[in-house]
Amino acid sequence: MIIDSAFVGTKLLPHQTVVAARQTTNYAAAIGERADCYFDDTLPEGVAAHPVFPVALTWPVTSHLDRFIQDSRFPLELMAMQVHHTEHIALHHPVRPGQALTVAGTVAAILPHRAGTRVLMRYEAADNGGRPIFTEHIGALLRGVRCTDGGRRLSGLPDDPPPDPPGDGLWRQDIDIDPALPYIYDGCSDIVFPIHTSPAFARGVGLPGIILQGTATLALAVRAVLDRESGIHPSAVTEVACRFTGMVFPGSRITARLRHRSAEGERVTLTFDVIDARQQPVLRKGQLVFRTPTAAGKE
Repeated sequence: MIIDSAFVGTKLLPHQTVVAARQTTNYAAAIGERADCYFDDTLPEGVAAHPVFPVALTWPVTSHLDRFIQDSRFPLELMAMQVHHTEHIALHHPVRPGQALTVAGTVAAILPHRAGTRVLMRYEAADNGGRPIFTEHIGALLRGVRCTDGGRRLSGLPDDPPPDPPGDGLWRQDIDIDPALPYIYDGCSDIVFPIHTSPAFARGVGLPGIILQGTATLALAVRAVLDRESGIHPSAVTEVACRFTGMVFPGSRITARLRHRSAEGERVTLTFDVIDARQQPVLRKGQLVFRTPTAAGKE
């Protein structure tokens, strides 16, 4: 199976959606958030969306590329080989219930990889006034699919995070994965794929059982970071990113680790990863970037 980079730059049809409070509160509840900012609509600023919530807004496009891709030659059958490889969300303005958003998608990169081919999709969400709200770069690894050329990428792709620092990090937070969590996350996020909810389907594709959604693992790690690094309001978060490196099974325990904390002016970067009970990484190169309260207040 082969692909080439000629499809880089291919546009997707725009997707229009309105953010509902029920979507943002359900998403926060699914990953065990307890902070009032996600639920209390009597707050002057209203409820906040979790920093990983944008993945739920773009899933209708990702899961139905056949309806959105504007080049009939794009080899959609190869996307059946994909696994979620990387995630990067840049939050330009806070996502809030009531926003009417238009999501514009583009094939942003097709690159050779030692295990196959990387395909990056770029989703740019703007409100009715054209104000950018978030940009997501979602990377898929097409296992066993060979890129026939040297690859191509559009400008403006996020930088690859630096290697994880050595050592065990600044703190550790154990997270127990309830056996029902994949079903709860499926229902509350509407990110639906049967390897997360159908043992028969999962075993049919060679897995020992269902696995937790990768974005759920990321959201749980971000929850731990926000809980432990007190004083960070979700509206101050400007970037969330990671690389997925392993599977998380229901009923298991994972551990989020803060590996490094750095500040440059009003920008603070927290580097984290997630390991499983065997101390193997299931999420690497995690980054959460936020503005200090002084900077956030300038918006």
